[in-house]
Amino acid sequence: MSQHRHPGAPGRAGAVPTLPDLPEATVARLPEYLRALHNLADSGHETVSSEGLANAAGVNSAKLRKDLSHLGSYGTRGVGYDVALLIEQIESVLGLTQCRSVALVGVGNLGHALAGYDGFATRGFRIAALFDADPARVGEEINGLVVRHVDELSRVAAEQLISIGVIATPARAAQAVADQLVAVGVTSILNFAPCVLSVPEGVDVRKVDLAIELQILSFHEHRKASLTALPGTAGSALTALPGGLAATDTQEAIGT
Repeated sequence: MSQHRHPGAPGRAGAVPTLPDLPEATVARLPEYLRALHNLADSGHETVSSEGLANAAGVNSAKLRKDLSHLGSYGTRGVGYDVALLIEQIESVLGLTQCRSVALVGVGNLGHALAGYDGFATRGFRIAALFDADPARVGEEINGLVVRHVDELSRVAAEQLISIGVIATPARAAQAVADQLVAVGVTSILNFAPCVLSVPEGVDVRKVDLAIELQILSFHEHRKASLTALPGTAGSALTALPGGLAATDTQEAIGT
């Protein structure tokens, strides 16, 4: 989900001039292409067609070709894309040519699972430090790392050259943690707490709210059920709305 800044803050300035000015939607799809390319490389493929890569990444081929054209990669007619070269190009654009150190704050059930996930290392990230405010959690060892008290964040962030912070705390604590991360120089935050963070200009936030994703899926389940509830009404199925109103796929119900 998109980042949040203080109201009225302008876009982030000071972008590295050698990087292409990519649309946000393209940036969001590049990791999917990269995952698919690594799977192809692991299975011995040296080249891949745009259709093959699009299918592996779950997008249409026209969108993929447009995205990759932003990188200056157009493939070769009759051959496709060089898998190894395209991996190199995408990793370079995403800044994955160096391993980035990550601090994880909050080691409850979700944080514990994130801390124990080995897949980050293969994607260019290193969980360098774990923090929690609960004395019962401090001192616990997870995946070779000892949980530190959040009060040590400033010192450890400097020692470990932390560039990204992950927040997996309850919502009530998330803003204070974000403030602490910003204070120690962290300018990229991945937020799992179910709340919107307020951060200064120049700090990028990505929000992952599992409940919201489930609610979106619930809508699709509800819609599919409404389309099959009344036989013989395909294309104009009625969906019950609060107050006894009904809406079709092509008509919006208007209440008073």
